[in-house]
Amino acid sequence: MGVLVPFTNTNLEADLAMLRPEGVSLHFARIGGYDIDAVPDEEQMAGLGTASLDEPLRLIAGVRPDVILYGCTSATLTHGVAFDRELAARIHAQTGAATVTAAGAVVFALKALGAERVGFASPYVGAINVKAVAFLAEAGIETVSCADIGRELDNYGQGELTPDEVFDLGRQADHRDAQAIVLSCTDMRSVETIERLEAALGKPVVSSNQAMLFAALNALALDVGAIQCGTLFRTPKESAGEPARKEA
Repeated sequence: MGVLVPFTNTNLEADLAMLRPEGVSLHFARIGGYDIDAVPDEEQMAGLGTASLDEPLRLIAGVRPDVILYGCTSATLTHGVAFDRELAARIHAQTGAATVTAAGAVVFALKALGAERVGFASPYVGAINVKAVAFLAEAGIETVSCADIGRELDNYGQGELTPDEVFDLGRQADHRDAQAIVLSCTDMRSVETIERLEAALGKPVVSSNQAMLFAALNALALDVGAIQCGTLFRTPKESAGEPARKEA
């Protein structure tokens, strides 16, 4: 698996290494396109989404990956579903690898779970959350509650949230009508709290990094059952529907 990681992200690599199934190797390339000193607001993340990937894709293609993960959720949430699909198609066209985006993977995971109404939690600024809710709605998923961290976080602040803070954020996003909880952000330490949060809420929890791995393994027709990371990986394979396509 080749993984494109925003250059200030400190948790995506650790999460995937923690969850990596036997026989799967991980190879990372870092991507830029945003100001390290600025708050990652809507403008910054939209800029990341449109930044050139030519050089990181050239480098990651050197390992001949079977699948490439685009490891930033908000970079395509801010643009919409069509942009997300077009970005995946461009990555595939340049590399020949099946491609999974973080935002697309979250939708894929929710549909695998049969969740049509969700509680949404993120460390984003409010304007990005609004875009995220619109993105999910465009994909046929209703957001019945939304929670953010309550303060602006810089490019390192998102990754510095503790698992306990992420757990509390997930609880805030819960709603009686929510069929699942989304923890959005590839730099938030969500993977470490998924099982605990599911036990507390009694419903599935989907995180960006967990969902990307799930979608990637489905795209490669690999078994997901040995991974211990929430209800998602215990979902019967036939329930997952069509995995990430090589064209999108």
